[in-house]
Amino acid sequence: MKVLFIGGTGTISMAISRKLLEQGHELYLINRGNRNAGLAVQLPGTGEWNRPKEILVDINNEEEAAKLLEGMQFDAVADFIAFRKEQLERDYRLFGGRTRQFIYISSASAYQKPATDYLITESTPLCNPYWQYSRDKTEGEDYLMKLYREEGFPITIVRPSHTFDERSVPLGVHGENGSWQVLKRMLEGKPVIIHGDGTSLWTMTHNSDFAPGFIGLLGNPHALGQAVHIMSPESMTWNQIYEVVANALGVKLNAVHISTDFLAAAGGGKYDFTGSLTGDKSNSVVFDISKLKRLVPGFAPVKSMEQGLRETVQNVLAHPELQREDPEFDAWCDRVIEARQKALDSLQQG
Repeated sequence: MKVLFIGGTGTISMAISRKLLEQGHELYLINRGNRNAGLAVQLPGTGEWNRPKEILVDINNEEEAAKLLEGMQFDAVADFIAFRKEQLERDYRLFGGRTRQFIYISSASAYQKPATDYLITESTPLCNPYWQYSRDKTEGEDYLMKLYREEGFPITIVRPSHTFDERSVPLGVHGENGSWQVLKRMLEGKPVIIHGDGTSLWTMTHNSDFAPGFIGLLGNPHALGQAVHIMSPESMTWNQIYEVVANALGVKLNAVHISTDFLAAAGGGKYDFTGSLTGDKSNSVVFDISKLKRLVPGFAPVKSMEQGLRETVQNVLAHPELQREDPEFDAWCDRVIEARQKALDSLQQG
């Protein structure tokens, strides 16, 4: 197939890009070229190298992008970096009539919060009043579905849940620089914050398992006009997730459980835990992936959450460039934990 990705080198898309190149597809990438160099792959049995074809342009420069795309046609186009409706309006102007399939990367966070049923399917309502990011994704879906119904624009909507790769350990409560500071606290024996009581269920999917599900939708006529979520069927509690990370670090977990409401209020204007926790990670999520399996027969993630977490921890430990410290978040954690302890001391003394 001849496929174009807007982005193509992020957490979700990097594994897909590599797999498509390994399979011999013709892959085009629209991005600024900052991370494209690591995507050349050697085709099995041939010794030949398959590299993505670069269209180096800021996609927001629509006029320049249109010039570079002139005369080109694709079997599929996927936008991994569209977050708002106006970006999809731009994509429609650029790719309407130019592709047999347009894939929009939405988000499973857009599903109803709080959910009225423990099992989430693609028909679960899209209604998240807590997170603007999720509402923007929903608005984008509505826009594309309207184009499909009224003009036949060949869209497929993909809703990932929490997808991760070897570059960052996925955790619930962290600062702007990612989760390394939480791991550093564990290594130093300091307490780490787990939202709620840590017993809500969460699903994480390694990007190497996400990729086959996504590729199975490319060029799939049954996927047109459909919304499909892609993730592992496995769930773990947040307590289990943090225990796995601590074990991988070789340390004892020193967990402090703090209510999501308190964290949302304590985050103030610095950390949006109302969105990321109340509107997402504090909710138990168990996904029904039967629709994906019907569309992509044989889809079966092979990397367990524990295995993926352990491998990611080891990779981050082995690569200092991935260890982005966040002293501001570290100090915030200390203050929140101290405030909790003072409140307990005061009540116990009373």
